[in-house]
Amino acid sequence: MYRFLLTPRWVALHVVVLLVIPAFVFLGRWQFGRFEERSANSHDVTANLEAAPVPLESLAGQGVKEADRFRTVTATGTYDPAHALVVRRRPQDGRPGFYVLTPLKLADGRAVIVNRGWVKVGPTADTPPDVPAPPGGQVTVTGRLRLGETEESSGIKERPGLPPGQVLLIDPAAIGKRLPYRLLDGYVELTRQQPATDPAPAPVPEPDVGSGGGLNFAYGVQWWLFIGVAVGGWILLIRREVADRRNSGAGGAEAGEGSGGDEGGSSRSTADPANRSESISGG
Repeated sequence: MYRFLLTPRWVALHVVVLLVIPAFVFLGRWQFGRFEERSANSHDVTANLEAAPVPLESLAGQGVKEADRFRTVTATGTYDPAHALVVRRRPQDGRPGFYVLTPLKLADGRAVIVNRGWVKVGPTADTPPDVPAPPGGQVTVTGRLRLGETEESSGIKERPGLPPGQVLLIDPAAIGKRLPYRLLDGYVELTRQQPATDPAPAPVPEPDVGSGGGLNFAYGVQWWLFIGVAVGGWILLIRREVADRRNSGAGGAEAGEGSGGDEGGSSRSTADPANRSESISGG
């Protein structure tokens, strides 16, 4: 009854099922791993955003660590508008625009890049945008500490030939080569400033922490449910094939029995007249 399972068509089905099961296990585990990573990242970023502000030098003096991303920091100094830059290709609220970068010179002679916010593009891509001037004199800024951008971390490819005063990446190491003073690692994404200015660039929104990888968890469950579907479908196909073969065998047997009964009846009918004739002759 089960020899059909060794036919080429069924062997191919067995192989497919045996390959699909470990593949779905791997995909499910990968999604659960992504869920754990994103949940941990969401927790860390949320904790940093809610933490009390700390002096910038305490975190960026020896290099910004991954664990300090989005930590709220404060710094006091004077802006250097002569070395200000704008960052191309930074849309916000669905509109194309630029980020405004201005070095903030600190009391110890070092400086930090401050992303003062977003401005819309000019009439053409190469036209300098209209950038509100920073306040003069001493200011105190509060903002989110960010790691410097690279091509690998941002997915943005740097290219030469940009208009003067424009860059594609917020890379303090590269920007610092153009400045007459040393830059601290990372940069500050401005959230508050004293004294405030009006007009000012639009503030950069807080990072979207999201659901902490909730979709990845759902996808992981989905992949593992597919394992049950694959195994259940495989068993169902086998049971259906067995049932079809049993029904086919039972139907053939009934047809054979019916045909044999008719032949026996015909033989008897044919034989009876002869018997009757013999009886009459004998009599």
